[in-house]
Amino acid sequence: MCRFLLNWFKSTPKIKDQDPMKKFLIVGLGNIGEKYAKTRHNIGFKILDFFAKKEDFSFETQKLGDVATYKLKGRTFIFLKPSTFMNLSGKAVIYWLKKEKVPLENLLIVTDDLNLPFGSIRLKTKGSDGGHNGLKDIQEKLNTTKYNRFRFGISDAFSKGRQVDYVLGEWNDDEIEKLPQRLETSVELIKSFALAGVNTTMNSFNGK
Repeated sequence: MCRFLLNWFKSTPKIKDQDPMKKFLIVGLGNIGEKYAKTRHNIGFKILDFFAKKEDFSFETQKLGDVATYKLKGRTFIFLKPSTFMNLSGKAVIYWLKKEKVPLENLLIVTDDLNLPFGSIRLKTKGSDGGHNGLKDIQEKLNTTKYNRFRFGISDAFSKGRQVDYVLGEWNDDEIEKLPQRLETSVELIKSFALAGVNTTMNSFNGK
């Protein structure tokens, strides 16, 4: 009888592993390749890489991107760095949402934002693409503007006609010095998003 019960427990799926509400897809936007690694436009990749180093996990190259899994307090975080280049980010987002059966409300896109001062962070549940090609493609693929996005400010300190050079340029010395603290805060925001919920996280971190 004891052996029967033991085998039954082993063969019975754990309910928490089946609960899609405890799965979160965290997507950092960026461009692949060493030439883009230190650019402002790649802050999405940089935040996810910082998270992985801090919590000691690694990414593996899979379909349409580099992927890592991290578990915390009953939540499963699936981190994705799309390999499709920025302008086609939506393809990877849709694929991994469906593959992992993650609800849309548990999706978080991490992106740079020219309209925010350097290091400022904003979590929003909807909005326009703001001229960001990665967000534009995601919006088109999802067929909605109602998805969570974590916007990291890179400022607009560029002269007229120099926007592309600026976003694809590397951080200056002052920004490099201040980045570690802002990355730490970014990691805590992502954890809070999954553990405390989007509304609580917005109240706690927006403007921080």
